[in-house]
Amino acid sequence: MLRSSFGGRAVVSTATTPRSSGAFATPRAARRYWLLLIALVLVGGAAGFGLLAYSNPMPFGTEKFWLIAERRLNGVIAMAVVAVCQAVATVAFHTVTNNRIITPSIMGFESLYLAIHTATVYFFGVTGLLDARNTTMFLIQVALMVGLSLVLYAWLLTGKNPDMHAMLLVGVVIGGGLGSVATFMQRMLTPSEFDVLTARLFGSVNNADPQDFPVALPLCAIAALGLILLSRRLNIVALGRDAAVGLGVNYQRHAIAALILVSVLMAVSTALVGPMTFLGFLVATLTYQIAGTYDHRYVFPMAISVAFVVLAGAYFLMNHVFYAQGVVSIIIELVGGSVFLLVILRKGRL
Repeated sequence: MLRSSFGGRAVVSTATTPRSSGAFATPRAARRYWLLLIALVLVGGAAGFGLLAYSNPMPFGTEKFWLIAERRLNGVIAMAVVAVCQAVATVAFHTVTNNRIITPSIMGFESLYLAIHTATVYFFGVTGLLDARNTTMFLIQVALMVGLSLVLYAWLLTGKNPDMHAMLLVGVVIGGGLGSVATFMQRMLTPSEFDVLTARLFGSVNNADPQDFPVALPLCAIAALGLILLSRRLNIVALGRDAAVGLGVNYQRHAIAALILVSVLMAVSTALVGPMTFLGFLVATLTYQIAGTYDHRYVFPMAISVAFVVLAGAYFLMNHVFYAQGVVSIIIELVGGSVFLLVILRKGRL
């Protein structure tokens, strides 16, 4: 075995493969990462362009062609926002909670979304739901979701004995309570009102309103960038509270900061397109398998690429191959739920 120093990193060379103390165990792992990332970016770009151009009835390059493509672009933008939000939020949430099974939706975001829309139809009818499709309502939903999270963090994580598990359990209880209230109100609706409401409660990029983009895009970009800038600290937080404190990192402050940014991302995604319960879990699980590193500086870009490929690829296949656009979110949730069960059965615990 031969030890040497290269580029400021300690490298241990054996007779077979040199190993490094950097983000990747070996140079081969680093090359594999970059090749996979480039491939995913190309596949995602092809899927996005396919959604814009495939089956466009107008000749390519004409003004009418670009008018149709521009209308389709809204859906692609919504996919990009959801991909960034779900991927970055789920990976960061797994790191802070030190659990790769649970998802940020456990904090009650989707139950609150369900309760808000159900209450709107219950009190104001279908007309009220249609009138509520505006930027003000979008901001109200985001504010309520983030506010709920801040209450939980302030209550359970800033005291003398912060308890992450208690916070998660309270989130589950609140989510269950909101879901029960929403179910009660749904039973009081007429069949026509219930049909309209059900269509809104399925996560779909068709729910995204382009007038919300000027708010959603900056919020998504700021929160995601904040977590990416915290990547080095998250690497230490992932070691656990005792190890992080021993290395001189304020574990509680960084954990709360990360959770607040996660809340913003999940609130933006849920308010924009609706519930996507298992998308983040599916993306994070695939990313952990193919990234080949635990360094968040590299995990985040890979997760975002995987999320966009999953979303854009699923919509392209369902729209233009199977002609079943309405079941995209159902398929994603089915696959994500199946992966969740497989992981649970393999680990044997939460």
